[in-house]
Amino acid sequence: MTNRCTTAQSTKVVRRWAPPAIVTLAATAALTALAAAPPADAAPRQARPEQTTEGAAPREAGEPIMAIVSIKSQKVTIYDADGWVLRAPVSSGTAGRETPAGVFSVVEKDKDHRSSLYDDAWMPHMLRITWNGLALHGGPLPGYAASHGCVRMPFGFAEKLFDKVRIGTRVIISPSDAEPVEFSHPALFVPKSEAIAAAPARAETLAREADEATRLAQQAKIAAALAVKEAAPLTAALRKLELAKTRADAALAVAEKALAAAKTDQAKARAEDQKQKAAAKVEELQTQLDAAKANAKSKLDAAAAAQDAAKAAETKKADAAKAASEAKLALEPVSVFISRATQKLYVRRNTHKPLPDGGELFDATIEVPVTIRNPDKPIGTHVFTAVARSDAGLRWTAVTIDSGDVAKAALDRITLPQDVLDRIAPTALPRSSLIVSDEPLHRETNYRTEFVIALNNQPQGGIVNRPRSPDIRVGFGWGGWGFNNNRSYYQRPQRWW
Repeated sequence: MTNRCTTAQSTKVVRRWAPPAIVTLAATAALTALAAAPPADAAPRQARPEQTTEGAAPREAGEPIMAIVSIKSQKVTIYDADGWVLRAPVSSGTAGRETPAGVFSVVEKDKDHRSSLYDDAWMPHMLRITWNGLALHGGPLPGYAASHGCVRMPFGFAEKLFDKVRIGTRVIISPSDAEPVEFSHPALFVPKSEAIAAAPARAETLAREADEATRLAQQAKIAAALAVKEAAPLTAALRKLELAKTRADAALAVAEKALAAAKTDQAKARAEDQKQKAAAKVEELQTQLDAAKANAKSKLDAAAAAQDAAKAAETKKADAAKAASEAKLALEPVSVFISRATQKLYVRRNTHKPLPDGGELFDATIEVPVTIRNPDKPIGTHVFTAVARSDAGLRWTAVTIDSGDVAKAALDRITLPQDVLDRIAPTALPRSSLIVSDEPLHRETNYRTEFVIALNNQPQGGIVNRPRSPDIRVGFGWGGWGFNNNRSYYQRPQRWW
């Protein structure tokens, strides 16, 4: 897979100086200033931020839930359920290839990734966040933004982080410093303990039922095919008799017409004879046809019934597979995105089904309109994350990375559809999230990502200058969750700009 986040190499400039006879104070100062200046052909860079030192929290760390990258401070901070656990300096995208600020998640991990575009550049311990090449990975840190759009981390830090991070881990890239704060609001999902406790057994039961429905559907399909095969000769014989009867009827009609047109006794006699023979043939064929139909009726009815049974079994199989898939998804954290730009609510859950083109399949079957009061007023970009269980259900944090309403006011403006809440809230788990933004889904959002959201009021050179992920031909049948049974098609990422 192509990754375009390589080191921006600068050209070493060699200056030859003639040894001066007398070194004056002014010359010394000029030489010192020249030596400290960057090479003439070096790319422009941002002012050096205050240097962040690599460190770890003085406590036992839990599993990482999110990473927050600050473009302003050139640092990354890793958070578990109880606060920050790791931090380190980074080097983000340089001018023209800026790392986009926004909301992402890890979609692929590659311990020993190498670029196919930039001289086989080594990008160890890569955590991919878009399929067109943006990632967090180990790399050199000159102390300022210098990459082609990726986020470079210290080599040792990237190695330490790699095994701790799972697919789907939230990555927030903020234009300035941001951190999660404890948060509560009535709009956030409130799970039901009994629903969560029953979810594993329900998923197991529905999976067995789906397997049984699949077995029965296959049996019904085979039985229908056999019944149709057995009835095929009878059907062919009936069609042959029906065709012969039609021809005999036509011959009789011709004979009757000839009899009516006959003028002489001789002509009438010949016509009458032809009519009698035609009538006899019609009667004979009708007798054969009636007997054949009576003989074939039971088998033809059996074949039709078998076909109807096969269709019904296939419908039951699809319904059972859908129910099993939804029950299994209830065991996964759920992510919800609400866009003011599109006035829609989107739901994503990881199915953990590996895809041949890389990554895992994300379920995206829920996409509904949502009501936002004062839809022309900016709402900001806020990420609400369920970090742990609590007595009330879930403990939440909020991260705001774009101006607009404060987090509480943003949620106050939104009316969540009750039918969606009924589907996802009762079994909501830690690591579930609700994202609210003025932005639409980025074009890089597709069937093997969660949500990709980029702030359009911030530079995006590192993603805008990359071709979007190609359309991939896929063909899976997973019970209607994102893919229809027995269909192959091109999955096109959302195009919003």
